[in-house]
Amino acid sequence: MRILLTGANGFVGKNLAVRLNEQAGFTVLPMTRETTPDELRNLILQADAVVHLAGVNRPVNEQAFTDDNDTLTQDLCAMIRKSGHKIPIIAASSIQAGNDTAYGQSKRAGERHLEALANECGVPVAIYRLVNVFGKWCQPNYNSVVATFCHNAIHDLPITVNDPAACMRLIYIDDLVDAWIKHLKAPNEGLTWPIVAPEYEITVGALDTQIQSFRSSRDTHKIGAVGTGLLRALYATYLSHLPPAQFSYPLTRHEDERGVFAEMLRTENSGQFSFFTAHPGITRGGHYHHTKNEKFLVLSGQARFCFKNILTGEVSTLDVKSEESQVVETVPGWAHDITNIGESEMVVMLWANELFDQASPDTFAAETQP
Repeated sequence: MRILLTGANGFVGKNLAVRLNEQAGFTVLPMTRETTPDELRNLILQADAVVHLAGVNRPVNEQAFTDDNDTLTQDLCAMIRKSGHKIPIIAASSIQAGNDTAYGQSKRAGERHLEALANECGVPVAIYRLVNVFGKWCQPNYNSVVATFCHNAIHDLPITVNDPAACMRLIYIDDLVDAWIKHLKAPNEGLTWPIVAPEYEITVGALDTQIQSFRSSRDTHKIGAVGTGLLRALYATYLSHLPPAQFSYPLTRHEDERGVFAEMLRTENSGQFSFFTAHPGITRGGHYHHTKNEKFLVLSGQARFCFKNILTGEVSTLDVKSEESQVVETVPGWAHDITNIGESEMVVMLWANELFDQASPDTFAAETQP
């Protein structure tokens, strides 16, 4: 399926083009500002569908609103009408279409050209009135406030929040692209006005706070629930603005005669991750917990885990080699320690199900020997 993509070099166009090229059976026919009218006519004749993204929202002068949002759409519709090629069209409009701004008026004018094409020629047209779209490759100070906040936070630039309580409606670029690819595989009939889900809402003040928390997470090692929903999308967008020089960051290493301990990550509700090393013959641990659970994974070397039930005195040992990739758990009420029984440095990854609380550590010294 050959997809004529207008505005292929824009934020949404780049994301859609990459995703379409990942799909079997799709070929992108890009139209950019360098594409001539004759070239566009030829692309229309080749295309099996059109995704019309070309337009502007922050031009140098207001005439560009008319040229790029209204006239360009009119020309595109005229070319399709003249070609007699009833190819499905997806068109990106805006929730601001029809308001009293030059931008809103130009977007509504573009919609009317598409409506006429659908109603008069039977061309399948889907007009998406989009809310604020954000995601990777979004240009700061142009495409979205999310991009601007991410860019400024990363580069230590001030973030201006005029009204913290102002509510924003957002859709994530991957959700938008998913919807359009699904639409291209099963186009609608006639004129439709689909919506993209999920749509998120967040205040400007909350957005600022969240972006700043991403920035500080490298110092605190604490991260929120970035695996789902809006936080997942915002975090991915924030990371996409990092320059290569910030692709890595150091951890604080606590080193003594036994080896090294370093905390990697603290989550809000799912515990924390760390690692430690131990020289040959060194024993770490020697304590028990009432509630806390820990999971150990020996990444390098050989370890002997010793356990002792603090009530019955029952003792158990377990020898583990790194190549076995075996997780060893601590159990509440059992004292435990870990000894390097190999000839080289031992490296162990550790997850605890709760954050360490200095005031109430739930850690009590105890021997593991009979």
